[in-house]
Parts: sequence; C-alpha cells; structure tokens
Amino acid sequence: MDIEIIPVRTKSDIKNFIELPWKIYQGNKNWVPPLISDVKRIISTEQSNPDTFEKEVYIALLDGKTTGRIYLGIDKVLNSKKNEEMGHFSLFECINSHDVAKALFDTAISWFRQRGITKVRGPVSPTGADSDENKGLLIDSFHLPPVIMNSYNPEYYKELIENYGFSKDYDVYAYYLDPAGLFLNDPAKTIEYAKKRYGFRVDTLNLKNVEGEINSLKHVLDLAVPDEWPDMVAPSLEDVRAIAKKLIPVADPDIIVIARAGDDAIGFGIALPDYNQVLIHLKGKMTPLAIMKYLYYKRKITGLRFFIMFVVPEFRKKGVSYALYYQVFKNGINKGYRISEGSTIGETNL
Repeated sequence: MDIEIIPVRTKSDIKNFIELPWKIYQGNKNWVPPLISDVKRIISTEQSNPDTFEKEVYIALLDGKTTGRIYLGIDKVLNSKKNEEMGHFSLFECINSHDVAKALFDTAISWFRQRGITKVRGPVSPTGADSDENKGLLIDSFHLPPVIMNSYNPEYYKELIENYGFSKDYDVYAYYLDPAGLFLNDPAKTIEYAKKRYGFRVDTLNLKNVEGEINSLKHVLDLAVPDEWPDMVAPSLEDVRAIAKKLIPVADPDIIVIARAGDDAIGFGIALPDYNQVLIHLKGKMTPLAIMKYLYYKRKITGLRFFIMFVVPEFRKKGVSYALYYQVFKNGINKGYRISEGSTIGETNL
C-alpha cells in the first residue's frame, strides 16, 4: 500500500480534488453536491492575498488513486485581532482509512508548524473559523440532507479525526421548527407592547438601499459581537459588503429583518431559503438542463435556515430578538415556507 500526499497544482489535481466527494458519497441520497464552479473558485483564487490569508490544498493518493483531500488556511487578520497562532482545515474528505487520514493530517500539521501555528481547528469553512458556512463535523442525523451552508459528512469521519488526536472544541446545534405549533399562543400583542415600551420597530431588508442596509448590519456587528468569542471578530465594512454580494442573489428580503430604534439599527436576523433543496437535483453542474431544473425547483423550496441574529447590548432582554424571529417566521409562513432550521447555535449560547 503506497500513500502519497501531493499539493494541488495541475488541472488534473484540481479535477481529482473536486470529484472525490462523488466517490465518497456514491449512493447517499442525502448528500447535496456543491456546485463544481464554486469549489474550483475556492481552491484556486479565494482568499489569495498572502498578507492576510495563507492557504494550501492537498490530495491523498493510495496506489495512484485519489482517496482523500484537505484544504488548509491561516487567517492572519483574525489571528492578529485574537493574538493567536491558529490555523484551520476545511473541505476534508477521505475514504474510511485511518492510514490515508493520518497521512493527510501529518502533512497538514507539518505545513502549519512550518508557519508557527500552534492551534488547529476544523472542519470549518475555507474562509475560516469565523464563518457560519460548513461549520463543524456532523455527528448526528445522518438520515437527513443538510440545509443551505451546513455540514454533511460520513459518520466515520468523527473516528478518523479523533483517532488522529483532535478533540472536540465545542458543540453547535441545529434546531428544527415545525410551524404547526408555532403560534398556538399568539405572541403578537406581547411583541407590540415591547416595541412601544422600548421604542423599536422591525423592518424587512430594503434591496433598493443595499449600501445603507450594509452599514446598518456593520453598526450592529461592531456593538454586538462578543469580544470573548475565540473564533470571531466583527467583520470590516469590506467583509460585510463581500458577504452581502454573495447572499443577495439567493436572498428573500421578506425573511431578512432589521430592528431599529429611530434611525439606528439595533439588531438584525438573517434567514435564507434552503437552496439545498435545489442543489440536490443539479449534480454540481449548471448545464442548460440544470438551469431549467434550478428554475423549476427554486419555486418549490419549502424550508428556510435562520442562521444569524444579533442584538446590541443596550436592547437585549427587551423583546427585540423575539420580534425578529416572529417577523421572519410570520413572513415565511405567509410566503409558503413550511419548515425552518435555526443553526448553528454554540453550546455556550444559553
């Protein structure tokens, strides 16, 4: 048995890196194939400024065949703000082989050590540990497909990763919401009372003033992101713009809400339609037929993911978060959404 770990450099390497999951998940009806164009963009160009972000990508060859892959990253901006020497791994896929996994992680740890990294987290998003996309390792509910931007992996990955020496950092949870029992006790009067008493309202996203809305989100994040969070800092204005640019094409403005007191934003909540219900039919490609499928299944999305909510300290425990959730769920039900997932919620976020 000959195991070789090589950096991804050639077109053939990129193809093998991208196509490996189709072998790993063959026959798994719950796996949602990513768009091949997105993965190619991530491993070739995304976060390519070596002054702020350093990365490397490897594949594992077992007797000449691709059997594993891993993406390594160092977010130098986050490390500077947190006074850490942290690296992360992402896009990990591997056959059920401790030998192949060990070879991949040996290479990864060596790469990190050469750069002075003393702590490694993963799996997380390629962009870093502070992103809520593909965050963590799935350890439960393998019988269900993931919602948009959430993790899915074979059950044996936990054993491969922990067997190497990694241990749990912290658990994150996904909560399932069935609207059937949501408003049995209608909270509308309580929420209206809170709005009047504390002087706030809840608006839906205004796509005619995107820059103004971006500034509102940035204002809330600057005040609301806790300093003690080990893997997140308030993003820069440029970062918020980049996130908005990525999300707006798939956004439904009726389920993105901003709370305001006067002209000042005091909180926001972001939910997205579960586009995984579309992607699962496309096989990773946007061919003319796939585009027709996209347009067809897009109209049939029944679920959403509520994945970000922040409220500034001054307005916590005043019903603002309740009002944000209520407005999203009320609007969502009116638009035909039938299920919701709230994720991912850290175990310490009581």
